[in-house]
Amino acid sequence: MASKVPIAVAYGDGIGPEIMSACLHILQEAGAQIEPHVIEIGEKIYLQGYTAGITPEAIQTIRATKVFYKAPITTPQGGGYKSLNVTTRKLFNLFANVRPCVSYHPFIETKYPGLDVVIVRENEEDLYAGIEHRQTPEVYQVLKLVTQPGCERIIRYAFEYARAYGRRKVTCMTKDNIMKLTDGLFHKVFDEIGAEYPEIEKEHWIIDIGTAKLADTPEQFDVVVTLNLYGDILSDMVAQIAGSVGLAGSANIGPSVAMFEAIHGSAPRRAGQNLANPSGLLHAGIMMLVHIGQPEVAERVHNAWLRTIEEGYHTYDIYREGFSRAKVGTKEFAEAVVRNLGKQPETLKAVRYTQEGGPARVLTIPAYTRPKPPKKELIGVDIFVNWTPGHPNELAQKIQAVLPPTLKLTMISNRGTAVWPQTLEETFLVDHWRTRLMSATGAPLSSDVIIQALQAYQKAGLEFIKMENLYLFDGVEGFSKGQGE
Repeated sequence: MASKVPIAVAYGDGIGPEIMSACLHILQEAGAQIEPHVIEIGEKIYLQGYTAGITPEAIQTIRATKVFYKAPITTPQGGGYKSLNVTTRKLFNLFANVRPCVSYHPFIETKYPGLDVVIVRENEEDLYAGIEHRQTPEVYQVLKLVTQPGCERIIRYAFEYARAYGRRKVTCMTKDNIMKLTDGLFHKVFDEIGAEYPEIEKEHWIIDIGTAKLADTPEQFDVVVTLNLYGDILSDMVAQIAGSVGLAGSANIGPSVAMFEAIHGSAPRRAGQNLANPSGLLHAGIMMLVHIGQPEVAERVHNAWLRTIEEGYHTYDIYREGFSRAKVGTKEFAEAVVRNLGKQPETLKAVRYTQEGGPARVLTIPAYTRPKPPKKELIGVDIFVNWTPGHPNELAQKIQAVLPPTLKLTMISNRGTAVWPQTLEETFLVDHWRTRLMSATGAPLSSDVIIQALQAYQKAGLEFIKMENLYLFDGVEGFSKGQGE
């Protein structure tokens, strides 16, 4: 018998302990060779003063086992608490979030009987960097960070996933008609990497119409790869229209560590009542078994679950009067799955996680190779100021009166809209202004010139709150224009 694989297990909060107990029971009855190492996370740990909801000891257990099976947690109300999921994903470089969403028509009610979509979501970057500031009395800011390595890794993972699992198409979704640099980078990398997979169909959608299309005709999609926030929203939406968010599992994959969880929350109102559906966490456990090299056990569990669904043993969230055979609790549902171990579904398609004559599919993503740095030239600076709303001409005159001769004011914007040198009376203004200074001669600038500009603003009585240097990278502007500029 193979040696048992150690895994870190967190029972979580709310319904977490009930559904985790049910899932571990099913996995172990199916023959999973796992050795759970229980760690404490979540609400209790938050209230002990750990703002991320996890202790250093728990982190070391995850590092040692490299596999984390996690039940949902509750984050206490109030400020100062950081997302445990985001913390874990970033600490362990869990760059890929994989959420398969499948309909189980006619046994679970859905308007989309042919739905079978996998959302592959970038897991570490974008707005989830969590870098926020209040800059003026009226304006708050969040930074969206998108990197070349982050784009390359998640997009290649999506194509490798499609190839390994026989998927026909990969769809990229961005908003690069507006965010031309950040989302534009994601789209560009998608086109470049996609060219290496000629057997897979490729397409790109703008996220708003793409989401509408996915909600309307999901059968036209197969694997969808996208940025962090979009993927978070899309995966919940697709899981819900497939039948229920409570059915979907999630894998968070990194180079050395992986975390597996349900996509739903801790539902504290349902806790302790033997009501919760363990299916989402069980599906995460199935993905975990494939990941740790036990695909045969994963097949046994998944096919037993499908058979149970066919037989009509349903928890309250998917129960239908006159259609389901019995409304069962968490424990009873788990026992029904255990009884069906070794059986195949009769109507739904049976699953296979092994390949012909070999083990489960293994996805290998090459390490990021840092390219030769581009030529980088400083040609200007955006200085943001907190200034009581007035006419933009007044602000421009203050700046121009003190600027060093090496710089010229070329644009002032308010909430991203250019309001100088052209100004419309109808444009609503707040107390947060971007003032763009460029090299007066077009020649590259030294950092000393930027310091001189800040000193000039101070002399003019302007409160600068932030600055962003403006660069050319191999002659290409590394900054966006103002709206209407």
